[in-house]
Amino acid sequence: MVKRKIVWTQKAYEERKEILAYWIERNQSKTYSIKLNKLIKETIQIAALYPDTGRKTTFINVRVKIIRDYFLFYEVNKTTLVVLSIWDGRRNDRTLTIK
Repeated sequence: MVKRKIVWTQKAYEERKEILAYWIERNQSKTYSIKLNKLIKETIQIAALYPDTGRKTTFINVRVKIIRDYFLFYEVNKTTLVVLSIWDGRRNDRTLTIK
Protein backbone atom coordinates (compact mmCIF):
# COMPACT_ATOMS: atom_id res chain seq x y z
CA MET A 1 0.00 0.00 0.00
CA VAL A 2 1.57 3.27 -1.19
CA LYS A 3 0.76 6.64 0.35
CA ARG A 4 0.46 9.01 -2.60
CA LYS A 5 0.82 12.76 -2.52
CA ILE A 6 -2.48 14.48 -3.39
CA VAL A 7 -2.27 17.35 -5.86
CA TRP A 8 -5.21 19.52 -6.89
CA THR A 9 -5.27 21.12 -10.32
CA GLN A 10 -6.29 24.76 -10.25
CA LYS A 11 -9.45 23.81 -12.16
CA ALA A 12 -10.49 21.15 -9.63
CA TYR A 13 -9.69 23.45 -6.71
CA GLU A 14 -11.90 26.20 -8.17
CA GLU A 15 -14.71 23.74 -8.93
CA ARG A 16 -14.70 22.48 -5.34
CA LYS A 17 -14.70 26.04 -4.04
CA GLU A 18 -17.67 26.97 -6.29
CA ILE A 19 -19.64 23.87 -5.27
CA LEU A 20 -19.16 24.55 -1.57
CA ALA A 21 -20.00 28.26 -1.97
CA TYR A 22 -23.17 27.33 -3.89
CA TRP A 23 -24.40 25.13 -1.02
CA ILE A 24 -23.55 27.77 1.59
CA GLU A 25 -25.59 30.34 -0.30
CA ARG A 26 -28.46 27.99 -1.13
CA ASN A 27 -28.84 26.68 2.41
CA GLN A 28 -27.82 29.88 4.20
CA SER A 29 -25.63 27.62 6.31
CA LYS A 30 -22.17 26.07 6.16
CA THR A 31 -23.28 22.75 7.64
CA TYR A 32 -23.89 20.86 4.39
CA SER A 33 -20.78 22.32 2.72
CA ILE A 34 -18.62 21.22 5.64
CA LYS A 35 -20.02 17.68 5.45
CA LEU A 36 -19.63 17.55 1.64
CA ASN A 37 -16.05 18.84 1.82
CA LYS A 38 -15.21 16.22 4.45
CA LEU A 39 -16.70 13.51 2.23
CA ILE A 40 -14.68 14.76 -0.77
CA LYS A 41 -11.45 14.72 1.25
CA GLU A 42 -12.15 11.25 2.66
CA THR A 43 -12.90 9.89 -0.81
CA ILE A 44 -9.64 11.32 -2.15
CA GLN A 45 -7.67 9.82 0.74
CA ILE A 46 -9.15 6.39 0.01
CA ALA A 47 -8.47 6.78 -3.72
CA ALA A 48 -4.86 7.71 -2.93
CA LEU A 49 -4.44 4.44 -1.04
CA TYR A 50 -6.58 2.28 -3.36
CA PRO A 51 -6.66 4.03 -6.77
CA ASP A 52 -8.22 1.07 -8.57
CA THR A 53 -11.46 1.55 -6.63
CA GLY A 54 -12.34 4.32 -9.06
CA ARG A 55 -14.01 3.37 -12.32
CA LYS A 56 -11.92 3.60 -15.49
CA THR A 57 -12.87 6.32 -17.97
CA THR A 58 -12.29 6.77 -21.67
CA PHE A 59 -9.39 9.09 -20.79
CA ILE A 60 -6.03 7.33 -20.43
CA ASN A 61 -5.00 6.87 -16.77
CA VAL A 62 -8.06 8.78 -15.51
CA ARG A 63 -10.49 7.26 -13.03
CA VAL A 64 -13.71 8.52 -11.50
CA LYS A 65 -15.32 8.16 -8.09
CA ILE A 66 -18.92 9.17 -7.39
CA ILE A 67 -19.57 11.40 -4.38
CA ARG A 68 -23.32 11.96 -4.04
CA ASP A 69 -24.24 13.94 -7.21
CA TYR A 70 -20.61 14.67 -8.11
CA PHE A 71 -18.00 12.87 -10.16
CA LEU A 72 -14.43 13.14 -8.91
CA PHE A 73 -11.97 12.65 -11.78
CA TYR A 74 -8.39 11.82 -10.87
CA GLU A 75 -5.18 10.60 -12.41
CA VAL A 76 -2.81 8.41 -10.46
CA ASN A 77 0.75 7.17 -10.70
CA LYS A 78 3.08 5.47 -8.20
CA THR A 79 3.67 8.56 -6.08
CA THR A 80 0.89 11.05 -6.85
CA LEU A 81 -2.87 11.34 -7.15
CA VAL A 82 -3.88 14.38 -9.20
CA VAL A 83 -7.44 15.64 -8.73
CA LEU A 84 -8.47 16.78 -12.21
CA SER A 85 -12.10 17.82 -11.82
CA ILE A 86 -15.20 17.65 -9.66
CA TRP A 87 -18.20 17.50 -11.95
CA ASP A 88 -21.84 17.90 -11.00
CA GLY A 89 -23.53 14.87 -12.53
CA ARG A 90 -26.68 16.91 -13.20
CA ARG A 91 -24.85 19.18 -15.66
CA ASN A 92 -24.64 18.72 -19.42
CA ASP A 93 -21.77 16.31 -19.99
CA ARG A 94 -21.00 17.81 -23.40
CA THR A 95 -19.21 20.65 -21.63
CA LEU A 96 -17.05 18.29 -19.53
CA THR A 97 -13.31 18.72 -20.00
CA ILE A 98 -10.83 16.78 -17.93
CA LYS A 99 -7.46 17.96 -19.17
